[in-house]
Amino acid sequence: MPKRILSGMRPTAKLHVGNLLGALENWKKLEGAESYFMIADWHALTTEYASQSQIKANVIEVVIDYIAAGLEPNKSTIFLQSLVPEHAELALLLSMITPLSWLERNPTYKDQLNEQKGKDLATHGFLGYPVLQAADILLYKADAVPVGEDQLPHLELAREIARRFNHLYKKVFKEAEAILTKTPKVPGTDGRKMSKSYANTIDLSDSPQEVDKKVMQMVTDPARKRRQDKGHPEICPVYFFHTIFNKENQETVARECRTAARGCVECKQEMASHLAPFLKPIYERRKKLESERNRIRDILIEGSKKARAVASQTLAEAKDAVGIGI
Repeated sequence: MPKRILSGMRPTAKLHVGNLLGALENWKKLEGAESYFMIADWHALTTEYASQSQIKANVIEVVIDYIAAGLEPNKSTIFLQSLVPEHAELALLLSMITPLSWLERNPTYKDQLNEQKGKDLATHGFLGYPVLQAADILLYKADAVPVGEDQLPHLELAREIARRFNHLYKKVFKEAEAILTKTPKVPGTDGRKMSKSYANTIDLSDSPQEVDKKVMQMVTDPARKRRQDKGHPEICPVYFFHTIFNKENQETVARECRTAARGCVECKQEMASHLAPFLKPIYERRKKLESERNRIRDILIEGSKKARAVASQTLAEAKDAVGIGI
C-alpha cells in the first residue's frame, strides 16, 4: 500500500452509486493515517460559477456521504479545499510554468465541454482546472492517487508539471502513481454514464423505495421492444448492476435475457432486490448523520487544519525553490 494518497470529489450535488463504486469503495481499502480525502469546492466553481448557491450546502452533504459510505475521520483526513488556501497559491505558481498547449490537448477537456452543454465554460478557470488539480496532488507529495481511467490524463499532466518544476528549479514534488479502480464507468438510469450533470443518478441519500422506483425506470437493451425479443445483456445498464450486486446469478440472468426467457421487468425487479439492501445501511447511517451537522463541520474544520499543516510546508519549499518571498 502506498504511503500517502490524495483524492477528492466536487460538491456539485449529493453523491451517487457511480461515486460509490468508482471511488469510495476503493478509498475505504486505502484509508489510513496518510490518506487525504478532499471536498473540492474550488473545482466545483469551474463549472458552477453561475449557479453556485448550493455549493456550501453540498459540502456538508458530501462529507455526510463520505462517512455514511464508510470513511472514518479518525483514520484519515477529510478536508475542504477552500479552507487550505495553499491550493490556490500553488496553482497560481504552477500556472506560470504550464504551457497552454498542455491544457488544450487534455482529452477530457472536450468531453467535459460536451457533458456540460448549455454552460459558458470558455473561462480561464475551466481551461486551467488541471493545474489546480495538479496543485491538489503535489501539495501533499502524494505517492499515489486513486482514479478512474478517465482521470488518467489529469494525473499524467500533474506528473508532467511536477517534472517541469523540478527541472526548472529543484526537486520539490513527487510524481504520484495511479491506483486504478476496478469498476468501469457506471451507467445511469438513462444508459449514459451516471452523472449529476445528466440527472440520471441513484443517490446514496435515496430511500429503498426511491431506489426501487429509479431501477424500474431504467432503460434496458433498446433492441428489446417486446417481451419475446431476445436481448443483449452486455449493452444493458441493468445487467451491469447484476454483475456487481448479483454475481452469483449473473450468468443465469444473461442466459435468460439472450433467450427471452425473462423480460426486462423481471430483470429490474431482481436487480433492485439486491441493490436496495446493499444501499440501505448507507441510507440509514446517512439519516443519522444528517442530525449531526455541527459534528460534521467540526470534522471538516479539524481535517482542514491537519491538511494545511502539510500543505503550508510544501508551498514554502516550492516558493523557496522558485526564489519568491523574503
